[in-house]
Order: sequence, then structure tokens, then C-alpha cells
Amino acid sequence: MKPNELANKNYVVISPCRNEQEYMRLTLNSVVRQTLPPAKWIIVDDGSTDDTANILAQYAKNYSFITIVTRKNRGHRSVGPGVIDAFYEGYNTINIDDYDYICKLDLDLDIPLDYFERLMQKMESNNRLGTYSGKPYFYDKENDNKLVFEVCGDESSVGMTKFYRVACFKEIGGFVRKVMWDGIDSHRCRLLGWISQSEDIPELRFVHLRPMGSSQKNILTGRVRHGYGQYYMGTSVIYLLASVIYRLDKKPYVIGALATLWGYLRCVIMRENKLYDPKMQKMMRRSQLRSLIKGKKQTFEQMNAERGKYWGKYVETYKIPNNS
Repeated sequence: MKPNELANKNYVVISPCRNEQEYMRLTLNSVVRQTLPPAKWIIVDDGSTDDTANILAQYAKNYSFITIVTRKNRGHRSVGPGVIDAFYEGYNTINIDDYDYICKLDLDLDIPLDYFERLMQKMESNNRLGTYSGKPYFYDKENDNKLVFEVCGDESSVGMTKFYRVACFKEIGGFVRKVMWDGIDSHRCRLLGWISQSEDIPELRFVHLRPMGSSQKNILTGRVRHGYGQYYMGTSVIYLLASVIYRLDKKPYVIGALATLWGYLRCVIMRENKLYDPKMQKMMRRSQLRSLIKGKKQTFEQMNAERGKYWGKYVETYKIPNNS
């Protein structure tokens, strides 16, 4: 597809942020210089106490498509529900039907200058592709700042750059306000016949300036949080154990894997609340079991083929969260 064939397509970007002065200029520059810039970019300052607000004001002055929404300082960074609360603060300022695509974008990324153009080209070539992204890499400070792949499955678009077809985003009900929101959305996509995907191709690789799971306190806190998220989403114990074993070779190795396991088991012991979505969870557990037997690639290729018959058969199955 040639660029001029995207001339009648547009997208809106919503970026929750808090205290991002260290990284944000790289993200801001990489978005405003896109070959196909956003029709609107809403940046939600979630109570920053550093120079974030001043930097945002400078860019908003120079680029008319940037709008700043400012929230009160809650006193701390809140990942998961806090980020999605901030996202919806921006979302509620627009009419989503004015756009073809919507993106939740973090402000600690350095993305290719034709990133959004390539995403739309790919998605316009496959109407079932509901959400799509490239893959994140990060600089390994312990290894001469070598770029290292940040492990994430091909069956989901990545959380730091969630690019959605608006029709799909509305049908899955948007994002839940809990940790693992960026996994639940992709499972709901498949339930309804949409395809969720990320691809590791050179043109779509981007740099994640803050390694995943380290944005709140430290990586161990992130791993415990991941365990809780798997519990909340409804992941089976068998799959969780397999995932923990798989990650034993990822820093911080054994203690990181145990932190994830503890995050899950603590919720089991405390009988924490879970997401109530029995159809999605049944399908998800089936895919998890298949993945352990056949591997993820074959499993999700097969599931996408199987679920295709449901595409376009649902109307407002889930409801977009309101202001509460």
C-alpha cells in the first residue's frame, strides 16, 4: 500500500505520563516527526513533579495537534489501573468515532519515524487485524549499552504502544483498569474473532528507554505485580509455573521468577478478586494448555483461524469504561 492510500485514514494518540523529563523528548520528537503524524495527540500529565509540564507546554505551543490534560498529583506513580485511569482522562475529551485508529503510547520510547504509517499499512491489508505493534528493545547497561530484545509474545500487541483499530477497541470494551490490562485486551480480541499481533521486523523495532516492569519501584516489584496480574486475568496454575520456569534465564534469574510465583500464590492464599469474564478465560486457558504442548506460534495461528467465524458477529459485547 502506498502512503497516499492512507490519506483518508487518521489516528489519535493518548499518552499517560508522570515525571518523564529524562526520556520524553525522544518520544515527543519521534512522534511529531512521523511521516504520517497523528490527527490529535492527547498527553495526560498524571501529576508530574519534575519538569514534565514545562516540556509538554513547549511542544504543545509548537504543534497544534498536541493537547495537554493535567491531573492532580496523587503522590506516587501508579502502573496498571493508574495508567489506564489517566488514559481515559484523555479518552473522555474526544469523540472516538472521529478517528480510524487509536493508540495508547508511553513517553519513554524512541520509535521509527515511519512507525505509525507502517502499522496502518499492515492493518489496512488485513481487516481482521485489530491491534498491532512492533517489538521493544532496551539498552543493556551491563553489556556496553547493547540493544537487547525485551521478551514478549507475538500473540499480543505490546502495552507501551497499543495501536488499535477503533472498531476493535470499541468492541472489546477498551482497557480494564487493572494490572494485565495489556493481556486481557488481546484475549478479548481473539474471543471476538479479531487478531492481536506484534512483529519483530527491523522497520518496527523501537527502543524502550525504561525496561518493562521497572517503572514503579524496581524490577522485583514489577515481577510480583506480574504474578498478581496473571492471577487476576485467570491464568491457570500449570501455565503460570511453566512461565516461571521459562523465565529462569531472565535477569534477575531465580529471584525474579520466584517473585512472579509469589505474586500469584499470595493472591491464591488471600483469595483476591479475579476478572469475571468466563468465556474469555475458558478460551485463554485452552490456548495456554495448547501452547505448552504445541508451542505458541502454532497455537495462536490455529486459534486465529478457528475464531475467524466470530469476527463481525458481535456488537458492543463489552462496554467502554466510564469515568468512575
